[in-house]
Amino acid sequence: MDKSTQFQESSLTRAEWEELDQTVFESAKKQLIGRRFIDIYGPLGEGVQSVTNDIYETTERGAISFHGEDSELSIPSRRINLTIPLLYKDFILYWRDIQQSKTFGSPIDFSASANASQQCALLEDDLIFNGSKEFHIPGIMNVKGKLSHIRSDWMESGNAFGDLVEARNKLLRMGHTGPYALILSPELYALVHRVHQGTHVLEIEHIRELMTAGVFQSPMVKSGTGVVVDAGKQNLDLAITSDFDTVFLDQDNLNYYFRVYEGIVPRIKRPTAICTLEDISE
Repeated sequence: MDKSTQFQESSLTRAEWEELDQTVFESAKKQLIGRRFIDIYGPLGEGVQSVTNDIYETTERGAISFHGEDSELSIPSRRINLTIPLLYKDFILYWRDIQQSKTFGSPIDFSASANASQQCALLEDDLIFNGSKEFHIPGIMNVKGKLSHIRSDWMESGNAFGDLVEARNKLLRMGHTGPYALILSPELYALVHRVHQGTHVLEIEHIRELMTAGVFQSPMVKSGTGVVVDAGKQNLDLAITSDFDTVFLDQDNLNYYFRVYEGIVPRIKRPTAICTLEDISE
């Protein structure tokens, strides 16, 4: 959105707006997990409300012949349209706080915007991993056609590494050669930070040699579960219309209301590039 007229309406200077935007962006960057291994498609523009998604449900291979006379096209199994929802959180900057800052020449406290940005970032990861029933958007953990592996007891040394080798092998057998990213619930992430029995190395160090696209934890992944993803743009990406912006909404009772917002939707193109780690007790 055009910020030129919002400086005066919100009583912020251009420099203060830039500081506000920087606070919002840096707070989101620290929180976001999905974007650390998922490619970005966009920005598409704020007015875009939907995006197509080509889904490949079967494993494909290239053609081989002497003259190359036969055409071998990579054709999606189906194409769908995904609605791009708006993710947002509002916050207040109090008039007295702003006036005090101007009186004493002290910086404005933008921690309220940092909190709003963090809440949007958590919502983004929830959408990426768990999808949205309301908008008919599948997430990494529940998309139809994904692979799965029942994990063993990770309290026993070596079991986590063995389960991840098997999950990777399942992806390899489907033609997904990596690089692989691993995302775990916080509980499972803590369990792999132990010395691998018979070595002087933490189990997670061995795991990182397999998961070269990164090993992450997210509170948006259900307790006791995780997922291995072949993190290529041919498999999934994140379509973005507008990316973590801040807009002035209104003034009420002298106080200033703002909104942190973004427009995003995950596009899972090859569900077989995902292997979830399931809890046997579920």
